[in-house]
Amino acid sequence: MEVFTTDVLVIGAGQSGLAVGYYLRRAGRAFVMLDAATTPGGAWPHAWDSLRLFSPADASSLPGWLMPRPPDGGYPTRQQVVDYLTEYERRYALPVQRPVQVQQVAATPAGFVVTTSAGQWTCRALVCATGSWARPFIPDYPGRAAFTGRQVHSGAYTNPESFAGQRVLVVGGGNSGAQVLAEVSQVAATTWVTEREPRFLPNDVDGRVLFTQATQRYHAGETTTRPPTLGDVVMVETVKEARARGVLHSVRPFACLTPTGVVWPDGRAEDFDAVIWCTGFRPALSFLENLGVVEPDGRVATVGTRATAVAGLWLVGYGSWTGFASATLIGVGRSARATVEEVRAFLEVQPLG
Repeated sequence: MEVFTTDVLVIGAGQSGLAVGYYLRRAGRAFVMLDAATTPGGAWPHAWDSLRLFSPADASSLPGWLMPRPPDGGYPTRQQVVDYLTEYERRYALPVQRPVQVQQVAATPAGFVVTTSAGQWTCRALVCATGSWARPFIPDYPGRAAFTGRQVHSGAYTNPESFAGQRVLVVGGGNSGAQVLAEVSQVAATTWVTEREPRFLPNDVDGRVLFTQATQRYHAGETTTRPPTLGDVVMVETVKEARARGVLHSVRPFACLTPTGVVWPDGRAEDFDAVIWCTGFRPALSFLENLGVVEPDGRVATVGTRATAVAGLWLVGYGSWTGFASATLIGVGRSARATVEEVRAFLEVQPLG
């Protein structure tokens, strides 16, 4: 097996990996980025067809270069985000190798040995930026395996056409649940199931305003009232239209699934043809299991983005546990910059193998 060496290895070249790569390039460190996909764009090429951001382009950008505004003046589409990330990678000449599947990471006195589908890498510092798209999460509802209808996670949902004329459960709140419900309800009879009543933001609050307000409250440590969060539903045009049609309302979870549908808590049975699970994702970190750092919830104990149990390991972009808003385009830059500063300091004192 061929062996390669670098100072810093970044696993993942989606938005988080690119932000880390930007700051590593500025820091002048030797680094390589490994990405499992065949093309750039991270998870964005897999999003549903009609997806648009709910923030303007200039409020949805990675460090160093603002995302170009769409020609129609609206919020960026999925493809425009993919195009931006593709050009970002090229613009900063980031050393991405793909497709490379990372299989296992082992710690050594000098750093790490990373086994991949394209050989082994040794590195002194390792940054994980694989996100969570590869690990869709579906709650273990009783009877789920017995349901004979169609089940699809929002990570694999593309468009509503194949659900036309059916009875569809959309499970999960937040923006993905609201947006999927909004378009599927145009062609199917839908029921929206959420753990609690969704919180809808005012019409004039888009992602830019939401991020700014949430950031201010986060830094102020405000906890006396529930502030807007990045999981609250932004009233994009499709969601407004669904509200006007009277379909933007949810019910609390069912008791169990049956072969043909669900049983509600009051004992009433109802048939459904399909379930769309908008229930989130878990960190894609199975390659770290050999290190013994992955906890039952899929996370790794960190201080900021630095793993506490293994020296030289950082995790960027997995959610609030790796930095406020770090799973967003606009929010990951702060975490990436702090990470690279820590990596640089670590390499200065870390003896060479």
